Amino acid sequence: MELVVKSVAAASLKTATLVVAVGEGRTLGAVAKAVDQATEGAISAVLKRGDLAGKPGQTLLLQNLPGLKAERVLLVGSGKDALGDRTWRKLAISVAGVLKNLGGSDAVLALDDIAVTGRDGHYGKYRLLAETLLDGEYVFDRFKSQKAEPRALKKITLLADKAGLAEVERAVQHATAIATGMAFTRDLGNLPPNICHPIYLAEQAKELGKAHKGLKVEVFDEKKIKELGMGSFYAVGQGSEQPPRLIVMQYQGAKKSEKPFVLVGKGITFDTGGISLKPGAGMDEMKYDMCGAASVFGTLRAVLELKLPINLVCILACAENMPSGNAARPGDIVTTMSGQTVEILNTDAEGRLVLCDALTYAERFKPQAVIDIATLTGACIVALGSHTAGLLGNNDELIGQLLDAGKRADDRAWQLPLFDEYQEQLDSPFADIANIGGPKAGTITAACFLSRFAKAYNWAHLDIAGTAWISGGKDKGATGRPVPMLTQYLLDRANA
Repeated sequence: MELVVKSVAAASLKTATLVVAVGEGRTLGAVAKAVDQATEGAISAVLKRGDLAGKPGQTLLLQNLPGLKAERVLLVGSGKDALGDRTWRKLAISVAGVLKNLGGSDAVLALDDIAVTGRDGHYGKYRLLAETLLDGEYVFDRFKSQKAEPRALKKITLLADKAGLAEVERAVQHATAIATGMAFTRDLGNLPPNICHPIYLAEQAKELGKAHKGLKVEVFDEKKIKELGMGSFYAVGQGSEQPPRLIVMQYQGAKKSEKPFVLVGKGITFDTGGISLKPGAGMDEMKYDMCGAASVFGTLRAVLELKLPINLVCILACAENMPSGNAARPGDIVTTMSGQTVEILNTDAEGRLVLCDALTYAERFKPQAVIDIATLTGACIVALGSHTAGLLGNNDELIGQLLDAGKRADDRAWQLPLFDEYQEQLDSPFADIANIGGPKAGTITAACFLSRFAKAYNWAHLDIAGTAWISGGKDKGATGRPVPMLTQYLLDRANA
């Protein structure tokens, strides 16, 4: 679907559907009043009958109003006060739901006079609106014999006042790139594990490299992984017939001398737990254990589309965690690329085992900052549920930047502590470190493990176990998070 921006009188546009806001108590803002005047009070007359109270997201469809070029008018309630992000999104979803079921290939949204808390000006409000509309178009029916019916709606025009036109256009440009990245992330996450394995992800990286000249792609096979000394990473994939892959993608949008930002993604394309086998119920959703890597792909896709003036390195540690005669066992001791040894007490704590070697590899790029993204711990879902990602790290400025980016993108994270006391839970009598720290503070001790491999740079860890996908039921599927947060963080660094 195409989003365009215009600054014209709403009543003057020829369209299949004109969408206008009505406040609670049936109050009309400046835009709605102008449309009402053009119809000689037809909208006011309908409202007087009490058909629409004006509560946020309520809708009423009116046909063939006089004085307008629009075939129909959709009234949407906007409440009596400024809306919060969540309510603004719900309003957009409500409008999109009605438009989806109407005929006509276009619609015009005249919602400029709706205020959204904390989003002064035009950019923030319209960015959120555009992302919600575009993300709502997502459909994954690749493996359905009956495909979804093509939607009639092809174009939505967003009306804004002349003074804010440039800001709205910038918001739509950014939102379009982010939505494209989210769709890419969701596609990768939703693919079945018999198709989306480490080699498939490597092929996706190569295709991205072919499509974008400024992107350098390297793929390291299991032999190279061993040669690099990544004994921890290799141990996770050694039990599977699908060999592991380390994928490194380098985007140069700034001067070569400028230090890059590095994103590291956990790419466990299917996680049985290995020898420490998971329960069977819900194991199908372990195809989503590569959503960290998928979100790095999606963020890179957005950066490429926007041609941001930054340098970015994306490192994806991809493996399948399977039980077999060749699989790593509880009690095994492996040597990481950093030289530190790890006692594997639980083979289902495998994400940190692939990430630690990828974090060591990141040192060679002398990065400004490194952010790893992983569906790492069920404990994070217990702590924060499915709405908020866990955030930990070794640099307060970086943590603050990510928290701010998450707030601005409405893709939030919450900081958890990384105190030294938690490190003691990882003590091993046989190796430098154990890969689990017991039942207490599982998200924190997982980050403590990673922190031992991230001492050479500013580092943050995003645990997206609760936010990367919706579990169970008809809405099951990848969400595309945290692509909005990560893209916003990079937009901020690029001052874009």
